[in-house]
Parts: sequence; structure tokens; C-alpha cells
Amino acid sequence: MQIYMPTNIYSERNCVRNHKRELASLGKKALLVTGKHSSRRNGSLEDVETALQEEKVPFVLFDGIEENPSVETVMRAAELGREEQVDFVVGIGGGSPMDAAKAIALMIANPQEDERILFAPKELQALPTAAVPTTAGTGSEVTPYAILTLHSHKTKQSISHKIYPRLALIDSRYLKTADQETLINTAVDALSHVLESYLNTNANSYNRMYSEKGLSLFAELREELMMCRRQNGNPAAVLSDQAFERLMQFAVTAGMAITHTGTSIPHGLSYPLTYEMQVPHGKAAGIFLPGFLASYQRKEEVLSVLKRMGFASLEAFTAYLDELLGKVEIPEGLWIEDVKAVLSNQAKLKNYPFEIGREALYAFRR
Repeated sequence: MQIYMPTNIYSERNCVRNHKRELASLGKKALLVTGKHSSRRNGSLEDVETALQEEKVPFVLFDGIEENPSVETVMRAAELGREEQVDFVVGIGGGSPMDAAKAIALMIANPQEDERILFAPKELQALPTAAVPTTAGTGSEVTPYAILTLHSHKTKQSISHKIYPRLALIDSRYLKTADQETLINTAVDALSHVLESYLNTNANSYNRMYSEKGLSLFAELREELMMCRRQNGNPAAVLSDQAFERLMQFAVTAGMAITHTGTSIPHGLSYPLTYEMQVPHGKAAGIFLPGFLASYQRKEEVLSVLKRMGFASLEAFTAYLDELLGKVEIPEGLWIEDVKAVLSNQAKLKNYPFEIGREALYAFRR
């Protein structure tokens, strides 16, 4: 039994500016890793740039991170980082920039290696990284995981190296520019994390403290998320400041949960849907949660998580997700290949406490 959480976490208003010295202490020159638009719109990029300027730490910007970042993008950013001789990396944005930042930090620190090393079991060090999350979903700011798109395999996969951010700077103000779909889908990603962590081979009484807290936070948020869906408007006009704070706390807690257990079958099934059908990751994982709970053999544990979320039955939970997410029609051929891929994915199967076969996985599709 082990509990390990090496990331130094600050969560507060104006967090980046308040802790600019800790950020600057990570190195002498930074590579800022982000996407094209959202970090500019929500002010997070400006906050990081200002903090580093005030601390007289030079930086270079790579703002070409796409949703579900590819190995090719990581290698382009790493080349820039090596050319500019940076010695730390800051990921700013949702899970994509934060995941990419970890992989980029690894490749900059190991210029003798090519992209194959990302998925090879070799002991390597990465540059120090910091994470500034602007969505409440992946929890990448507190996990060692980095999920990249492999176009050669038409899927997504976690790199083989565990890279924790040294520093996580969390400010819920950045959530307020998120659109309805992003906010809902990322929250459901965090929900997938807490459920897949609680009902996991690696779950124990210590690490379940994280998933239990996450389930309780979701119980507080579920009506507000549904209100966002039903009003079909700007979340900032619907949610309170306290709700945005809880969403960030929910994502961080969920990230801490999967740090200790890993994810399970819903995440394994989600990757081909994201790659082939462009279904957002959180939604792609979330649509498999009812099947995951229905297949789980220790029914008293399923009832426990339903109760913690505030649902009287699995049917009530299923109806909630159907309305929140909508349904996804998965083509038959893709579904057959998806199930086949999960049955060969030992990393996901070993996190599921029971043997599961093809027919049981087919039941995940509704």
C-alpha cells in the first residue's frame, strides 16, 4: 500500500501571480506549451508570461498543441525547446497542453533519443514541468500520465514514463470562459476517473479517500451540470464562483485518485471513438460508465458509489448521463475493433478486478 503525491499544489485566485517565485525557481529559461486560443482568451497565458517577466526569467512560446496532441507535435515542440536551450516547461490549458508538456520535457532532456522512446520502458529523466490547468477534467496537473495520439496506430496511448509536474497552479477563474460542451465533457472525464479508480484492482482504503471525495463533490455538482445542459447557454452565466471552485477541486481530486490506481475499461474503450469519430474524450469515456457499473460483480460497491453520487439506482444514473451527454451511435465495424483492442490492452484489463470477455464488453454499447 503506497500513497505518493510529489506535486506542489496551489489553488487560489491569482494563483500564478501569487506564486511566481516558485514558478521561476524551476529553471533559467522556460518553454510555454499551449494551444492557439483558449489560454489567451481566459488570461492564463498572460498571467504566466507576466509572472516570468517580473521574475526576469526568459521564455519561448509553443502554441501549436492540438486537441489530443500527437507524437509529431511533441517532437516539433521539443526541437524548439532544444534550439532555445530551455531548462523547464510550463503546460497551460486543458489536458492536451499539460500532457504534451510532460512528453516534450522528456524529449528535450534526452536529445540522443527519438520518438520511439516515448513508449519504451527505459529509465529517463525529464526537465522540470509546471502545470496551469484551465479546464476541470483530466487532472493532468497532479498525475504522472501523458496521453498522446499515435496516428500510426489510429488511437491514443499513455507514454511509458511517469512525469509528475513539480508545480500545479490552479485558478478557477480560467474556467469561466469555457463553453458548455467543454465544461460538461471535462467534468464527465473527472467522473470517469473517480469511478474507474474506486472500482479498481488497485483500490484500497487509503487511495479510495481520493475517489470518495470526488464522488461527494460530484454529488454537489451534478444538478449544476445538468442546469448548464438544459439552459444551453454560457456556463459563466449559470454557475456560481463556488461551483467553478468545486469543479477544479473535483478534477484535482479525481487526478489524485487515478494517480494511485490508473484508469480502467471505459478509458480503454474511449480512445478509438476519439480518434475515429472525434468524440470528445470525456464524453467518449462517460458513455461507457453505465455498462462499467452494470458489469461490475461486487454489487454492494456499485450501490455505494451510486449513493455517494446521490442516485437511487443505476437506471437513474444512466438516465442522467444520457441527458447530460446524449448518445453516440458507434458503427458496428469500429465497435468490433474497439472491443478487440481492449481485450488486448493488458494495462486496462489488469485494473479491472474480474475477468471479462467479449460478450460482456459488447454489453457496454447501448
